[in-house]
This record gives sequence, C-alpha cells and structure tokens, in this order.
Amino acid sequence: MSHTADDARGFVAPEARPRIGFIGLGAMGSRIAGRLLDAGHPVSATNRTAAKAQPLIERGLAWISTAREVAASTDVVLSMVTDDEALEAIATGSDGLLAGVRAGQVYVDMRTVSPQASRQLAERLAARGAHMLDARSPAASRRPRAEPSRSWSAVTPHAFAAVEPLLRELGRTVTHVGPNGQGLVLKLAINISLAAQMLAFAEGLLLAERSGIDRRLAIDVMTQSPIGSPMLKTRAPLVLDLPETAWFDIGLMQKDIALALAAARRLPVSLPSAATADQMLTVARASGYERRDLAGLFEVLAHVSERR
Repeated sequence: MSHTADDARGFVAPEARPRIGFIGLGAMGSRIAGRLLDAGHPVSATNRTAAKAQPLIERGLAWISTAREVAASTDVVLSMVTDDEALEAIATGSDGLLAGVRAGQVYVDMRTVSPQASRQLAERLAARGAHMLDARSPAASRRPRAEPSRSWSAVTPHAFAAVEPLLRELGRTVTHVGPNGQGLVLKLAINISLAAQMLAFAEGLLLAERSGIDRRLAIDVMTQSPIGSPMLKTRAPLVLDLPETAWFDIGLMQKDIALALAAARRLPVSLPSAATADQMLTVARASGYERRDLAGLFEVLAHVSERR
C-alpha cells in the first residue's frame, strides 16, 4: 500500500470501529465486503450493478446509490474496480468520490491500476485534504471462498496507521513499501513472476507428458523439485482439473502484464519474460480462455503444439 504524503496536518483518525464505505462489488470486492460484515463492521456500498449487492444487503450491507454519498457518509472508503477507466469513473463527476470526500478522510484503492493513475488520483485527493493508500495482494494467493488476500503491500505513516488494524483483518501481513504507486509497482513485479512461472511450468510439463511421462507423476516430481515454489505447489493441481471459477483469470493477468510493460517502457527497463508471457496470454484469450484460470495456459500450450 502507498500513501499521499508524510505530512500529518489535517489528518483525522477514524473511530475504533469506523464506518466503512465500499465501491465495487465484483468477485473480489464482494468477498472483502462480506468479510468486513462478518467481522461486525458497518459497511455502506455502491456498485455499477445494484443486483450484485443484494446478497450482501441481506447480510446487513447498507446500499448507497453513488460514490459521492458513500464517501460523505463513511470514515474509510475502500474501492475494488477493474482498471484506470473504472477508477476515473468512480472518482470524478458530480456523483464521484472526489465530490464527497472530507479533509482528513482515508481512501484505500485495492485493485491493480496503473501506478500513474493511482498517483494522479492521490494528488487530487490530497488537494482536498484527504489521504489515499493503494493496497495490493499478490494474485497468486487468490482462491474462491478463501481469504481475499494473504499479504499486503503497504506504506505507513499517519493515514496508514489509522487503517492498519482494518487491513490486518483482511491480510496476513502488512508491509511498508513507499509513496503512492509503489505498492502497485511491487504488485506488478510479483505478477511478472507469476505469469512467467506458470508458463515455464506448463512448457516443462507438456514436454514431459509428450515424452511419455504420466502427467500426475510429472506434476508431483516437478512441484517437489527446486522449482516447486509455493505458487506452483498450490496451482499445479488445477492443471489436472481446470476449475470453472478462476482463482485469477487470464484476462486480468494480461492486464497486469500490460501495466508492467508500460511502466517498464517509461523507465526504461527490459522485461523479456513479461513480453513472452504477454504473447502467450494473447493466444490464450484468442482461444477462449480469457475468463479461465491462469493454469489454463497448459491447455492452451497443448492445443498450440497440436497444430504444429
């Protein structure tokens, strides 16, 4: 997570049990909002599609029609929206977040957008005396029905200190990274390895299988070898039975890789593994795997190899 500034002037610490606002109730957002409700937090929320909020409303969530009203009626606002465009949409306009925030209020953005979009919004919030933090969890940890995040990239100081207890309810660890956008950069850095590891594992497994080695045996030996990272050990079984509900889908993975490549071009930094993964993710999406889990790269690679 990252923050707007080290200056504490104008900062207002939320109550011990703050009123929480939530913007964006998609697959991840609804799980996080649900956890907050289960923990006894008062949660008010809005979403582009009101119907998605109904199960949470039945559990005690208060529905509010606009992002402006969410900000105006709560102490801490969290958002989980898809991309830069969605972030801009909830932030601006007469019904946007910026129209409702108060001086000293804390806003936590939890979805992977571009670092520059995050920094720009943080500056606009700071101009209103509000504080922005960007909180991220590595995509490798995502699982349906499990905790929405197991670790967080975060920055301190004052605004973060006030919401740290809340974040610790959602993530196993909370780590100080740097100013606005740095949590996002670190998340992108992690996801390069996630995509590259999964692709390399799929390549090696396909080579073993096409050479006559049983797929289950190859998976067991490979994941117990030095390449058996925690991520591979957790995700490798999905290669045997690809779930209908993705833990982290190929479309979102490519979005993050594209953000990493764009950030690298501005520095400039060479990212050959990310570029290769991006090419294969493009093939996967064209093959109908956009909403399937990243483990589906094995099936895509197998199909591509059959056509040669």
